[in-house]
Amino acid sequence: MASYWVKSPAWMKCFFPKEMIWDIPSGVKSSSVYITFDDGPHPVITSFVLDELGKYNAKATFFCVGNNVARFPETYNRLIAEGHKVGNHTYNHVNGWKTTNNHYLRNVEQAARHIDSLLFRPPYGRIKLSQYRKLKKINSGWKICMWDVLSGDFDSSISTEQCAANVLSHIQPGSIVLFHDSEKAKDRMQYALPIVLQYCVDNGWSMEVLPG
Repeated sequence: MASYWVKSPAWMKCFFPKEMIWDIPSGVKSSSVYITFDDGPHPVITSFVLDELGKYNAKATFFCVGNNVARFPETYNRLIAEGHKVGNHTYNHVNGWKTTNNHYLRNVEQAARHIDSLLFRPPYGRIKLSQYRKLKKINSGWKICMWDVLSGDFDSSISTEQCAANVLSHIQPGSIVLFHDSEKAKDRMQYALPIVLQYCVDNGWSMEVLPG
């Protein structure tokens, strides 16, 4: 059995600061969904994602690891040039629950030298309340973005078909969907993403970058 929620339950959000973003209220853009990717950029995998997004006239938000941006600037520059949005995912993909506040904040700030964005997604969705407060104290403009639907593409125990089904069973207008442009997620993401994109097109939903 999976040790994660595919659909983020409403009660879970009560344990996080209310300002955190889990979905986009349908009243804002009733026909939009928000596809996001964590852990890139990767020269091969992110390029696949960008090619697929281009086929469907879709835009997405990429929460990038600073170290990967430093290693693969051409891929990073390409996703920006093609109209996608970027967010900060720390410099070394650090787990906030296992990291001191000072180290965590330094890691976010190190990534910010490479990633010009005030969108932030904590790796694993794990950030201490104290880290959240300190981050907002440094710059109140930070927007912490979580997700509404988790594809499970990182989970090697599920099939490619199950990965696609995880999203198709829960996506709706306003959803923030989480994929990964990483080697670990590659096989499941590459199978599921085109299916999800076509499903959105068939339903008349536009695929947009996260606001802010």
